[in-house]
Amino acid sequence: MTIEAPTILALRRDPRLLKLPPYLSALCIFIGVVWLCLLPLNDYSRRTYISENALLPGQVHTYFGGSDQNIFNAYKSEVQALVGKDQDAIYEKLSDIFRSAGLRSARQKYEYHAASDIYSGENVYAVLHAPRGDATEAIVLVAAWTNMDGDLNQSGVALALALARYFKRWSLWSKDIIILITGDSRAGPQAWVDAYHDEHTSPLVAPLPLKSGALQGVVVVDNALDHRFESLHIVYDGINGQLPNLDLFNTAVSIARGQLGIGVSLQRMWKHNDSYQERLRTMLRGMVSQGLGHSSGPHSSFIPYHVDAITLQAVGDGWQDEMAMGRCVESIFRSLNNLLEHFHQSFFFYLLMQADRFVSIGTYLPCAMLVAVNFTIMAIALWIRSGRPPAPKVASTLPEKEKFETEIVQKDGMTAITPKEDLTILERQLFLPVALVVSLHFLGAIPLCVFINSSRNTLPSYFLLFTFLNFLLPTVLATSIHHHTPLTPQHHLLLQSFSLIILGMFLATLATLNFSLSLFVGLLSTPLSFAGNALSSSVEAKDVFPSNARKYISTLVLQLLSPPVVVWAVCYIWDVDLGGILAEAAFGWKVNGLWTQIVVWCVWWPAWTIGGVLVNPLV
Repeated sequence: MTIEAPTILALRRDPRLLKLPPYLSALCIFIGVVWLCLLPLNDYSRRTYISENALLPGQVHTYFGGSDQNIFNAYKSEVQALVGKDQDAIYEKLSDIFRSAGLRSARQKYEYHAASDIYSGENVYAVLHAPRGDATEAIVLVAAWTNMDGDLNQSGVALALALARYFKRWSLWSKDIIILITGDSRAGPQAWVDAYHDEHTSPLVAPLPLKSGALQGVVVVDNALDHRFESLHIVYDGINGQLPNLDLFNTAVSIARGQLGIGVSLQRMWKHNDSYQERLRTMLRGMVSQGLGHSSGPHSSFIPYHVDAITLQAVGDGWQDEMAMGRCVESIFRSLNNLLEHFHQSFFFYLLMQADRFVSIGTYLPCAMLVAVNFTIMAIALWIRSGRPPAPKVASTLPEKEKFETEIVQKDGMTAITPKEDLTILERQLFLPVALVVSLHFLGAIPLCVFINSSRNTLPSYFLLFTFLNFLLPTVLATSIHHHTPLTPQHHLLLQSFSLIILGMFLATLATLNFSLSLFVGLLSTPLSFAGNALSSSVEAKDVFPSNARKYISTLVLQLLSPPVVVWAVCYIWDVDLGGILAEAAFGWKVNGLWTQIVVWCVWWPAWTIGGVLVNPLV
């Protein structure tokens, strides 16, 4: 059988197909953004529900109250009397309170160094051994001495002490209960949970002299108010975008709302009217917090150890008192006490848009994947273009049919007559593109090391200097490369191809771990897919290298979306101190194991630099 028309073998060289990837790439980005905007609709999100039947939230009567109010008031007076005293006096007094309640107590000192600041303090905790347990499992009640805003958590600490005394009177516990008072809300919980799992750094963090079983759940109480509160703000974001099991969050919401009639809010959305706009804002706020990956409370330190944890924060001015918050904690602990095994039935990957509405990973993941796949599509198209030989220059006086040599190709019993040009693959010169791409990705370790090892006072100056150098870097690199080894059209295509394939691969992998970070970096990097002459399928120099006007426009867009400029823009929009953000990132790296910086400086920044080199207008 003979086929005269071009077959699939020749179709792969059809210039019309090579013009399709840019449009396909843009379509993927558009669909990904539209998909994200559709998530708050009822058709794409669903109401929350309890997956673990053993929890039985709100099915027990709570007894915390009455005379316990007097005990709470006494402990609150003790806490207020400790303000201004040295740490030894504070934690010795807290230990005495635990011992007077009949609990075994212990203390732990810790010290961390980050951005030339010293984070030191002491944790004190007590263990209530379960009368009906075998010390193999434990649940933890945490109250930090100071909350994330640096305010004294006076009612929270007093409530934890009162609950410790209250829990001691009951014989129904099947799991040990650990009551932990940390020195602060960031370093203290991290030091304690690291030492509990023997992952602490000696001698800066002391080991724990007293332990219990595997931690099944953690509830943090944060009440720095000196008056009644209106509602509970549930904080659930963990380190590096990790989240607690949705069943724990749903249990807290069900108990607070359904059993006790306490309002619930999340992501600082104090007044939620369940409109599309409010759902979208709540979801985006959660995505920003997840994308940053920083610690949002004492609970965040537990989640990387697969210990599900949330923070209950009292907010507003209403008629709910501390006893209502105590009954909420009591009921949550009663539900956790019912667990027969670790949280596993519900979702660990989700986006919340209201306290009772969420989107699971199967629904929202395509958004980030579509954005990531646009880089892969363009990388493959550029790779194919790089292997095409230039169009042959044939004298125009020759007859049309003599301008191209043909060749007969036989495969699988089929025969095709194909232009010989379509079967020719140009040898690719890989050394320079591979060396440059790999070198720039390793070069990202320089800003990474500088910004995590500098002092708080010098960080803003260093970042300002880096922003200026970063503005010049693409020009310097492009000039140096052009002076020693001028880039050929093939080099240009391969550089962009390798850069985009690495970026797409990293972002697709990251989307399964931290969806929000992957999506934000992907959207900010989308101009890289269209840098250069993306719409052309030719490999001629005039069609590969962009025009001067296109170079200037592309350079302007890339400079506005460079990582340093984005950081400056975030500081301006949120009205936060640049030094504070950089110091927080350094603290997260050294204490919490935060790896957002690796994504920024070793994935996003090298890809941006290569894009800047390829469209530099001065070369």
